[in-house]
Amino acid sequence: MAIATGDPIPDVKVFTFGENGPQATTSGELLGTGKVVLFAVPGAFTPTCSDHHLPGFVLRADEIKAKGADRIACISVNDPFVMAAWGNDQRVGQSVLMVSDGNGEFTAAMGLPMDGSGVGLGSRSQRYAAIIEDGIVTWLGVEPGPGLNASSAEEVLAAL
Repeated sequence: MAIATGDPIPDVKVFTFGENGPQATTSGELLGTGKVVLFAVPGAFTPTCSDHHLPGFVLRADEIKAKGADRIACISVNDPFVMAAWGNDQRVGQSVLMVSDGNGEFTAAMGLPMDGSGVGLGSRSQRYAAIIEDGIVTWLGVEPGPGLNASSAEEVLAAL
């Protein structure tokens, strides 16, 4: 069952990438305090994710934070090395925290997996965005199919 507004986020192991390489942490530690905007993408370096979804949040990071977000995080079922390389390629700097859900545990716990095996992606995350306040989902926009409507930076700004 997919997570819904009012539900707590799952607390599972995820990774970020620091000066010394991959750093294990938990989703609760990264997303459980303050107001967090989280968006999930099916895959780093994929067309819609690289051309529109991540860049939208990078471009609007100041606006999102001005509306009360303490942190913006991007999560994908990719390893931490890929997430770091993608963040560098997209010049996210400090605007968006790149989070690796390499084993898909967070995605499974959220109830939002996507079967991308038809195009060689395997099990990935559906595209979505969420506003999380002190670990509780207060808004959720899940894309009903391909495209970028429900989970764009503009939709998040409207919801904040």
